[in-house]
Amino acid sequence: MTDFAIVQTGGKQYRVKSGDTIRVESLAGDQGDTITLDDVRLISKNGEVTIGKPSIEGAEVTAEVVNKGKDKKIVVFKYKAKTRYRKKNGHRQTFTDLKVTEITL
Repeated sequence: MTDFAIVQTGGKQYRVKSGDTIRVESLAGDQGDTITLDDVRLISKNGEVTIGKPSIEGAEVTAEVVNKGKDKKIVVFKYKAKTRYRKKNGHRQTFTDLKVTEITL
């Protein structure tokens, strides 16, 4: 069984293991920087599962910033029938790609 952890960042939870690359909402740091995610909700190491209430004290996931950028544009269109109301907006969400290097308990 592989070792993995469940981490929360940007209001979302991600299941990660060492060597994974995940795309999360924008975090501070430049390409090549090391980031520690300390909001770890669950860790499975050597078949033993540790569950946090809500997070595990002292546990952290170390990751390296691989890439930063903006996602594809989404179109937000609001429309109300029979009232000539139309609003069109676009939005590009910023993201950070992280490569998980280590999971420590």
